[in-house]
Order: sequence, then structure tokens, then C-alpha cells
Amino acid sequence: MSENKKEAVQDEMLAERFALSCERIAQILQEEAVDAAFRDYFVRTAGLIDLFVQEFHYVADGNLEKAGMEELRGHNRRLYEDILPENYGKSYANPSFAAARLGKEFGQMLSFLAAELRSLIAFAYEQDVESMVIRMELFLEVYHAFVSAAEEGVSPRAEEIRDMIYWFASDYSETMLEKNMRSTFDWKEDFALRIIMDSDLQDLRYLYRFGEYVTENELRMARYVNSLPEEKIALMADTYTEGYRIGFEVTGKDIGKKKSVNIRYFLGFERVVRKAVENFAGIGLESVIYRAPASFLEGRKLSKNGYYGACANKQFEYDHEYDQALYYDKKYVHHRLENYRNALESVKELAAVHGGPAVIEEFGGIPFEPESKEENLRLNEEQQKLAVEFQSAAGALMNEYVKGEERSFTIIAFPVPEIGDNFEEIFDGVLRINTLDYTLYQGIQQKIIDTLDKAAYVRIKGCGANRTDLKVVLHRLENPEQETNFENCVADVNIPVGEVFTSPVLAGTQGKLHVSKVYLNGLKYLNLEIDFKDGMIADYSCTNFDTPEENRKFIRENVLHHHDTLPMGEFAIGTNTTAYVFADKYDIGDKLPILIAEKMGPHFAVGDTCYSHEEELTTFNPDGKRLIAKENEVSALRSEDLGKAYLNCHTDITIPYDELGELTAVDGGGQEYVIIRDGRFVLEGCEELNKAFEDGL
Repeated sequence: MSENKKEAVQDEMLAERFALSCERIAQILQEEAVDAAFRDYFVRTAGLIDLFVQEFHYVADGNLEKAGMEELRGHNRRLYEDILPENYGKSYANPSFAAARLGKEFGQMLSFLAAELRSLIAFAYEQDVESMVIRMELFLEVYHAFVSAAEEGVSPRAEEIRDMIYWFASDYSETMLEKNMRSTFDWKEDFALRIIMDSDLQDLRYLYRFGEYVTENELRMARYVNSLPEEKIALMADTYTEGYRIGFEVTGKDIGKKKSVNIRYFLGFERVVRKAVENFAGIGLESVIYRAPASFLEGRKLSKNGYYGACANKQFEYDHEYDQALYYDKKYVHHRLENYRNALESVKELAAVHGGPAVIEEFGGIPFEPESKEENLRLNEEQQKLAVEFQSAAGALMNEYVKGEERSFTIIAFPVPEIGDNFEEIFDGVLRINTLDYTLYQGIQQKIIDTLDKAAYVRIKGCGANRTDLKVVLHRLENPEQETNFENCVADVNIPVGEVFTSPVLAGTQGKLHVSKVYLNGLKYLNLEIDFKDGMIADYSCTNFDTPEENRKFIRENVLHHHDTLPMGEFAIGTNTTAYVFADKYDIGDKLPILIAEKMGPHFAVGDTCYSHEEELTTFNPDGKRLIAKENEVSALRSEDLGKAYLNCHTDITIPYDELGELTAVDGGGQEYVIIRDGRFVLEGCEELNKAFEDGL
């Protein structure tokens, strides 16, 4: 049988399964076949599935092009209404409500199922019948288990339901991963790209074609971007794409070997993205634009990786962050790793010519402080170790197919209208910050590096209520005339300009890092404290929740990413005082992404170094000196055990200037060179950096 005939037969079989599933789910709405305690769950969930199926047909019939704005807005809201904050308290996608109504054990499992079924929205818009039908069949399998049990006058065994979820996750792991890898590397998977390039972007109905949640924030963003003159659009796109190109150039990587780039961005920015796609095409790169995962089984998280719209409810995302606890065991992890390799192998030619991500971040949304719920699924100790094992092995596999020494990235950030009434002023200010003259900073930063290169270690102390007291040990320079410890980072991959950074020596690096308030990956931390001993995290705490146990769990999950400890992978000094004063003027310091915040004071990253998988590449600063500090005692283990050398996480934590008492370089003889005192640069040659404080904006 020819491939075309095979595909036709498979499509026909899928269509039949889809039709049968739709028919059976519609019948549930009228049935009373399960125990009364569970009937409301199954009827309401079947109703939601039916709504998503209707949307599938609505899209298939071409209504997205024909419908008016109000009709599209109504459709969009109905799809997400169940989990909006005002309704979430009575949604089965809320583990607390589900546990209260169904009992904790069944409630957790059935809440997971309700949450996973919400991925049908994205699949309906992409007309992905297979991804829809396999989840609908899982729902029906679970429902029929309850029907059978009711016929015998009992409830089903919880283990029976858990097994159904386990085998679904296991059996379809390969299918899901192969689709994900195809969308990650194949530019012919162009669902989003076609919307961006072919739509009339002045007609904001296009925003509803993605299948993402759309609020006034996205509409206003698109209106504002559409109002900008072409030269400003070009400036934004050029800064972004040139940063990507220069990232290859300054690290000595050949961009000519690459054929694709992955664009990640937020809805409303399509006019800039369209220009960026054109720019990338001009340097020989096809743009791959995929959706941030909509399925928890496929990696849906609070922090988004792909293109995305509004978050209907961040608490919903947080509540289901670790739903894999239902099925995560050693057998599943090893099976998934095998599928992961097979999926990469299926796209190996495309992966080999992939250049890496080009990211446009958004910031300024309403800050999120999660509620901790005992009903939420959490990984146990063994599962946490398995999660670390999987991430390490998967990272090594990805690096095998998309080699770290050949790829690059760039990242830039812009505010969204939710940031406040001064949105347009703030946006213009951020654009100025993103395009500051790097040559001025390059010269000043070189003076800082020249001083730091005299040092054996750096002492950092907080002031006022800040309890930071750190000693960071630096690598010994054997040939100071030709070697350096710090990279002079201006504005290529990491926009905006303004930092010098290094990989510290772990032995002897010790003390306390403290910040009164910081946002990391969308989560707020109050009084975050991390203690280091020989460069490794020895203890940690915050004051977000009522008990020390809850606070430690919060940090372990979201900063340590389930590792028992992490090294200090980076020490840096941010020099962008203009950004700091700007943030202070508009009172948006707590809303800035780490990308900008890290340039506004010294910062410390826990996890991998900045040179993960690139240690053997030779890197030079603009002054011609070779950077030697590209590894630490952990990453040096890469020749023995990649799993121990790479942690697959890197979280930057910044001490703002107003909490900084001193930053002093100390040489081997004890001589001190003060670089920052009481939040101001005092090193000779750095006076220009203080002008922002003196002059304002």
C-alpha cells in the first residue's frame, strides 16, 4: 500500500473514532448511569468536551474568517469561562473543589483529567483530530469504569483509574513527542506562521484564529503596535534579529550552517514578528513558531515556552504544575526517554540545522502570588529524583542532536498594557533601554573587568534590612595579560546592554544571599534567603507562606527544580543604571523580567553556568583577552558523567542597587578595590553610570 493510501486509511479510521467519541459523549449529558456523587462531574465535563467539539466544527467550517469581532469574542470567552478566577472556585479543574466534591483521591485524578481535556481547545483550532480523540477516549474509558462499578453498586477502585491515566500517558508518549519534535524543528508546521504572515493585522479578528485566550490586554497590545510608524517596528525587529546573528558571530559559530530559528513571543506583537520573520529569511533562516504546550501531559507550565495568549487563570496553571505525580515512576521515565530519543531521531536532519530560540518576553502583567493547596498533586521524593534524572538525560539527548557548540539564542522583553496607565510611555522607555549605545557600556565595563581581574575574590554585602554577606571566589589567572575572568556583555543575545559575568570557583564561595522581594519565572518571593557553602546551596527560606515547610517546598520546586542542592553557576555585576532609574520612576521594579532586572545590580545564578555545553569553545572579550572562567567544579564533571555536570536550570537572583552596601574586589595580598558603595559606582572611570541616578530620566 502506498504512503498516501496508508494516510488516507488512517485519516478515515481517526474520523470514525472521533465521530463515535463525539456521539457517546453527547449521550452522557442525558444519562444517570454513574453514582450520584460523580454524575455532576461527568455531565459537566462531557458538556465542556462537547463545547470544544463544536468549536472544532466552527473552525472547520471557516467561521473564523466570516464572524464579526463580537461573535469571536463570545466564542473565545465561552471556551475559557470555566477556569476564569470568578468561576474557578466551582470548577472541577480546581483540585480543591474536586476533592471536596469527589473525595481527595478521586478528586485529584478527575481534576487532572478535567484540566488535561482543556488542551482540546488548541487541538480544535489546529484541526488535530488525533490529539483530540485520544483524550476523549481516555475520558470515556474512565466514565465507563464508573458506569460498570455503579452497576455493581460500588465505586471503582482508585488504582484502576490511576492505571488508565498511567497507560494513556505511557502508550501515547511516543505519539506526543514525535508531534512535539516536528513542531519544534519543522518550518513546514506553519499554523501560527501563516496567521502572522497572511492576515490583515489591522483587522484584529486575526487574534482569535490562534485558539489562545484573548483579553483586552492582547487587543490593546496589537492596536498599539499597529499604530507605530514602520521605522519603529523595524528598529525593534532589527535589534532582535541582529542580536541573534551577532550571538553567532561573537562566539565564533557559523550561522551559515543553520536553516531555522524558533521564534517565541506573546500575542499582540505580530507586526514586529512578521518583520522579524522577513529579517531572518534575509540571513537564510526559516522561522519555526510553535504554541506553548496546551497539554499538561506535554509539558504545560506557568512559564511559557512558545507563542501564547493571555493566561485565563495562573492559579489553575500552578495547581496542575505537577500532575505527572499520578503516573511518574521509573518505568515511565525510562520509556519516555526512549521515546524522546526516537522522536529526535525522526527529525535529526532538521534538528542538526536548527539555530536555537529567539525569544520576545512580555512583562508588566498583574503579579501572581500562588495559593498553596494540600489537594494539589506534588512529586514525592523518589519522583523528584526521577524528574531530575529525566531532565538531565533529555538535556543531554537534545544537545546530541542540536549541538550546544553550534547553536545560539537571543532574548528581548517589552511591556504589555496591563503594566498601567503609563503603558505607552513605559513602552517607549523600554525601547530606548533595549537600544542603548553599547559602545559606552563596553568601555566602562572593561574598567570594571580590569579591576576584577586583579582579585582573588569579591565581597558583596547588603545594606539596611538586606542581610546579604557573600564571598565569591574567582579563578586564578595564569597569564593576566592575555586572560580574563569576566565576559564583557553588551547587547547581542542578552538584550538590553549592561553586565559583566563569570563562573565562580565553588570552593571557598560562601555566605548568605538575601533579597527582600523578587520575581523569578513569574512567581513572587518574599525575603528569599539562600546560604552557600563551597559554592553549593546549603540552606534556603522565604516568607511567602505560613510555615517553613511550605516555603522550603516552594523554593525546592521552583528554584532548585527538585535538586537537593545547586551550585552558584554565575556571578555578575549589572551596570544598566538607566534601566534602574527608569523602573524606579514608574514604580515597575517588581514587574520587570529578570532579563532587565539582572542588569540593575549584582546577580547570582543558581544552576548551570552561562557556558553550559560550550566550555571547549574559545571566547574572547573585545580587548582580545581570552575568557578562562567557563566552568566550575560541577560542570568539570562532564567528561565523567553528563548527568552530574549539567543541571538543566539557571535562575538569576538580583540584589537591587538600593539594597547593596558594598561590592569589593580583594586581591591575594588583601588589597581592596571598592567597585560599588551604598548603591553607587565608586570605581574610577565608572562615573558615567551614576549620572542616571543624578539626572533622572
